[in-house]
Parts: sequence; C-alpha cells; structure tokens
Amino acid sequence: MKTLLLVFLISGLAFGGSLPSGKIFGEYVEARTADVFTGPCFANAEAGLIGNLAVFGWKVTRGTWQGANLDGLGVVAAVRAASTLGDVYQPAYPVSAVLIVDERANPEQRLALQSFAKKMAGNLLKDIVRVDAAPISLTFENGDMHSMKATLTAGTLATIQTRAIHEGDHLCRNEEVWYEPLSKTDHAMPAVAEAHRFAGEGLGTKWSSPYQRSSFIGSFVETAD
Repeated sequence: MKTLLLVFLISGLAFGGSLPSGKIFGEYVEARTADVFTGPCFANAEAGLIGNLAVFGWKVTRGTWQGANLDGLGVVAAVRAASTLGDVYQPAYPVSAVLIVDERANPEQRLALQSFAKKMAGNLLKDIVRVDAAPISLTFENGDMHSMKATLTAGTLATIQTRAIHEGDHLCRNEEVWYEPLSKTDHAMPAVAEAHRFAGEGLGTKWSSPYQRSSFIGSFVETAD
C-alpha cells in the first residue's frame, strides 16, 4: 500500500535520501457536516446553519513528540462548535472537543498524542471535555493523489471513509475549496465523505453525515516538540 506520506513527502527515499531529523511526519483526514468543496450559492445557504460538527484524525508515520516515539500511532478529534467551522464572517467558538487516543499507546505516548493534536488543531482543541482510548486505523488505498481513498476508524466511536471528487460531484460548476482544513497540513485536497460518523460521548450529540463533499485528505510535516 502506498501512503500519502510516500506520495507527497518522501519519494526521495527511493534514491537514497533520509528523513530530516527533528520532524514528525504523517497522514491526515477530516470530515465535517458542511461541504468544503462547494460554490458560493451552497456555502452561503449553509453558513451559520450547519457545519459545526467534525471528526478529524492523524496517523504518525514517523516521528517523536515530547520525547515519545509515535511511529504508527494515531489520534482522533471530534468537535462541536457554536457555528459553522471555518466561516470567516461568524466565529465558530466556543468549541467543545473529544479526543480519542490510540489504545496501543503507553501513558507517555498518550500524553504526547494529546499534545501533538493540540499543536496541529490549535484553538479547536482548547476545550477538551473528554479523552477516550480506542483502536485507531488510518489507511489509504493505492492510487495517485487524485484517486486516493481514505478510511479512518477509532473503534466504534468515529468513522470517516472518503473517495475522490469526480465530475458528477460538480453541482453548480463553479466549485472551489471554500474552507481550509481544520489542522495544519503539508498538503491537502478535498474529497467526498461516503461515511462520517461520531458515536462517542461528551459532546451532547452524535451524528452521521455521509455523501457530502465535506472531507480533506492530506499529509503533514511538523517540527517535533
């Protein structure tokens, strides 16, 4: 399986290169309850009404954070905001968040995963109301960056499945990336969420929001903390 990290970041390893020290590398996926790839007619109709819920997660391919090796571990966040996430005209805050850390992580790694997620998502994870542990998996099917499919699972608590955007997803013919990713990324592109579900506790709501142009898949490179 070819991962986004291999596609976007370290193809040079095949030619004898090496990963820079002091960096943490990995893959990212998100989905929310409003289209991120859309036209102004749809976006303006949705703003302030929907798009306040989201699931997003990271898988560390290689790297150390706060002295803990996080190779292969993941962390997932689910958030409930006061308004549409990413709306430049109306602030989304306050935002409540639930974190799900990889159950394979030891106590030191779990703390490091929480710290890493806070660094990547900033103020979206300022108010964490609950931390759970679950088996986390983030996989990408073979393909180039325009056909990549991603699947994120956090036990029974959260799921995202994506596919690439194709011609039939262009509804008004002037779509663009309307909102930026919720996390810092090195590279990201919009996708269709065929599944987007949160079934955990702590946010006062659970949701399933499939078949929307509401996802990003991508990769990250961050300076190790």
